[in-house]
Amino acid sequence: MSWFKRKEAGIRTTLDEQRDVPEGQWIKCAGCEAILNWREWDENHRVCHKCNHHGRISALDYFELLFDRKQFELHDTDIISSDPLGFTDRKPYGARAAEARKKTGLNDAARRATGMIDGRWVSVVSMDFSFIGGSMGSAVGEIIAGGIRAAIEKPGPLVIISQSGGARMMEGALSLMQLAKTSALLTKLDALGQPYISVLTHPTTGGVTASFAMLGDVHIAEPGALIGFAGPRVVRETMGQDLPKGFQTSEYLREHGFVDQICDRRNLKTCIARYFRLIQNP
Repeated sequence: MSWFKRKEAGIRTTLDEQRDVPEGQWIKCAGCEAILNWREWDENHRVCHKCNHHGRISALDYFELLFDRKQFELHDTDIISSDPLGFTDRKPYGARAAEARKKTGLNDAARRATGMIDGRWVSVVSMDFSFIGGSMGSAVGEIIAGGIRAAIEKPGPLVIISQSGGARMMEGALSLMQLAKTSALLTKLDALGQPYISVLTHPTTGGVTASFAMLGDVHIAEPGALIGFAGPRVVRETMGQDLPKGFQTSEYLREHGFVDQICDRRNLKTCIARYFRLIQNP
């Protein structure tokens, strides 16, 4: 009965063949837990084609998504965080920031660029959650301020994409000062009659929500994004009662008037361009 002789040790199954797929080729959707092909998911701007869950993308990804022909000019690429307070928690703040720069390749949690969107010059600032949770310190505040100043000097429209856990506690009151600085500059832009579109992604919380993120002429949110000042747990404990279903999501805020439109990321450029036309060419 030599034809029954096993040629290889062990029994191979379909599951074994699936395990042989190169690592990193598949990803589990955080929304519906479907197994997605990483390349297809990434080409779809990290939006699940089954449940429409929007995964996080980087600041550069947003720039490539928005600017015509993916062409733009980066600015303020030399601004980095300092450690004015000598702050230390589990590790020194300076070491934490240096580690984040090495890991992400970013100088800090925001980048800004200028270019054309639908044939119109626009100043765009995007936060990046991968750098210390997208927290806003002095460097981030200056990058955002630089984006607003560029729109004032041109003058031209402004887009800020928020993706942040809030003000950076390691810089104390200095991080809170960025709320006032960015808000004051937005007042100058408003006086010129230039439109500012605020894009709220997951998550947009803390001092970012308490300042420039909620000062737009138009507020566009991605589906399912967490948007609020304090987190749901803190709000629940402060109020001493259960929160409404979907509290602090894009959909809840749209229903209650804090968000003007919920837009699929894949349609974000078209949506922004339409608002610019409505505001500047009524």
